[in-house]
Amino acid sequence: MARRIRITAGPVTVEAELNDTRTAQAIWDDLPIKAHGNRWGDEIYFGISSRGEEEKAHDVVGVGDLAFWPPGNALCIFFGPTPASRGREPRAASPVTVFGKVIGDATAFRQVASGTEVTIERAD
Repeated sequence: MARRIRITAGPVTVEAELNDTRTAQAIWDDLPIKAHGNRWGDEIYFGISSRGEEEKAHDVVGVGDLAFWPPGNALCIFFGPTPASRGREPRAASPVTVFGKVIGDATAFRQVASGTEVTIERAD
């Protein structure tokens, strides 16, 4: 059974689907999550209490990927290039574990300013 979540940040609400990693399970178990997001280029990130680990970690990700960044114990939402990108691909500051993917248009997060509250909850 697919595990779907709803992400709300300011005017943006999207759904995403989690994959089968241990990190995805840890985040699922800790829902709901609320935090104030920070922008780093076309990435929103914020610290979470869930503990993840590097699982097939890499620094180049896709638009719409949800990832866990172990050095900052942070959840990341990628929707375009970051300051670390070489071209148009989203690139994390260091390797991340991808644990899910936004369903639909992740570029909608460009409307979200740094400091906006982000809520992640299980979708109905």
